[in-house]
Amino acid sequence: MPYLFTSESVSEGHPDKVADQISDALIDHFLAYDPSSKVACETLVTTGQVVLAGEVKTNTYLDVQKIAREVIRRIGYTKSEYMFEADSCGILSAIHDQSADINQGVERTNPEDQGAGDQGMMFGYATNETDNFMPLPLDLAHKILQEMSYIRNHDKNILTYLRPDAKSQVTIEYSDDDKPIRIDTIVVSTQHDDFDTDAVMLERIREDVINIVIPRVKAKLKPELQALFTDNITYYINPTGKFVIGGPHGDTGLTGRKIIVDTYGGKGAHGGGAFSGKDPSKVDRSAAYATRHIAKNLVAAGLCDQILVQVSYAIGVAKPCGLYVNTYNSAKVDMTDGEIATKIEELFDMRPYAIEQRLKLRNPIYSETAAYGHMGRQNQIVKKVFGMNGTTKEVEVELFTWEKLDYVDKIKEAFGL
Repeated sequence: MPYLFTSESVSEGHPDKVADQISDALIDHFLAYDPSSKVACETLVTTGQVVLAGEVKTNTYLDVQKIAREVIRRIGYTKSEYMFEADSCGILSAIHDQSADINQGVERTNPEDQGAGDQGMMFGYATNETDNFMPLPLDLAHKILQEMSYIRNHDKNILTYLRPDAKSQVTIEYSDDDKPIRIDTIVVSTQHDDFDTDAVMLERIREDVINIVIPRVKAKLKPELQALFTDNITYYINPTGKFVIGGPHGDTGLTGRKIIVDTYGGKGAHGGGAFSGKDPSKVDRSAAYATRHIAKNLVAAGLCDQILVQVSYAIGVAKPCGLYVNTYNSAKVDMTDGEIATKIEELFDMRPYAIEQRLKLRNPIYSETAAYGHMGRQNQIVKKVFGMNGTTKEVEVELFTWEKLDYVDKIKEAFGL
């Protein structure tokens, strides 16, 4: 019997995402000037206030207030009526040195023996239902808000009322064999400027989302996905009504509260550890990227239609506790999931140091991950400029290395595909 599955996304102006972006901007600046930095920094944002807290081991000094203000300004909180504004908000820093007890379990004389920064389990997932091997409901939810963000920042002559905070949700009907049949429901809630009349505002935003935003999103999809947009979609646009008060003034934001938006929208599984604000010695982040890399390459190689990969660690220990695989009975090879997991362990070194080196994770590549998902993004090489104490530093980095399909040939050879 067909079933419904739903995923949500949030914009870069959502308070939790503001917090994530500040935390990851700090990570990037620490790594740009000291690649060996060990960082775990959390951010809280609320009305007119930013609080930074966490632990750092580094050889550099940062003006964390300046960095936080730059992030807030870039997101778009630049007007006093937002009650949270880049130049006027208060910023309190409570960042201190990293615990020596934790550090002794991570650093080793031989770098390859680097221990995991924490215990826990991490998951990677991939499916062939989209070109970027992501679940379709989440992919569409991201794309709707990315289009609205582009309009707000670049096509400023339309939807002129948009403010930074927004959420979306997409419900897809699937067939018994897990193929998307149609879009059932689309939910969009967007912060907006004040209107003289609430009813006029509600109708205008509804018409603009349905007649401007959705067609722009649809036009960028391949034909088989465009066909899912029928006349029978149920739309809920700003269903609570007025949404003028938003962002950190409307709802306090914290780093790490959107981990399902960050990953697979509820498909697969999640180990519970957030990503933003953590350097790659924290396997919550690096191993989640590594398992996504494995899962994506396995599906791209044709081993299966979808796959979930789990890895687990003990704090201070380099070798993983175990690797688990679930192909959801979609494997194209005559092997059990356990046998597939054993073969994966032969192909991918999952020790923390090996992951850092394979995916180039000691580079300042994390600000770009902090909104619209850490997975399914475009792998590319970019130049980034960092400023500190009146000087600037230009760094060329490769973004989203875990999205590369660089192991497809190795997988095909290993599995006889």
